[in-house]
Amino acid sequence: MNEDDIITVFNIFAEGIPKAQPRARAVARGGHARMYNPDTADVWKKAVKDACIVLARSSLANPIDLTLEFRMPRPKNHFKGNGGLKDNSPQHLHAQKPDADNLAKAVMDALSDIDVWEDDDQVCNLKIRKRWADKYAPSGCLIIIKTIKENPNL
Repeated sequence: MNEDDIITVFNIFAEGIPKAQPRARAVARGGHARMYNPDTADVWKKAVKDACIVLARSSLANPIDLTLEFRMPRPKNHFKGNGGLKDNSPQHLHAQKPDADNLAKAVMDALSDIDVWEDDDQVCNLKIRKRWADKYAPSGCLIIIKTIKENPNL
């Protein structure tokens, strides 16, 4: 993809604690099974929707190049008493749960809920990064949406 293929670009930061999209669950009552989605990511998905409200009902129709950079809050045990980062703490990369694909699914579902695009199957390029938020910076997700032209030469 080159710069000539990009139609529009949106950069939005959704502030909050990123949560993964939970798996659907089943419960049996009275001999009948019922499926439900746990609400563990609802607060996070609302934060994404609120941050992206300017794009609501855009129904972007072109292929989408989506970059999601998750900035996870650091636990207190990463820091020394003087506020500096401990030597054995990870510097930047967040290589632990939640899984990157489940974090992305929650954001993409939230964007679908407010009709940013016609359907999330339009996302043909997806880049996901997980890193620790800087000490005084908010946690959340930087969302970069690029609509791109179909290039017959690819």
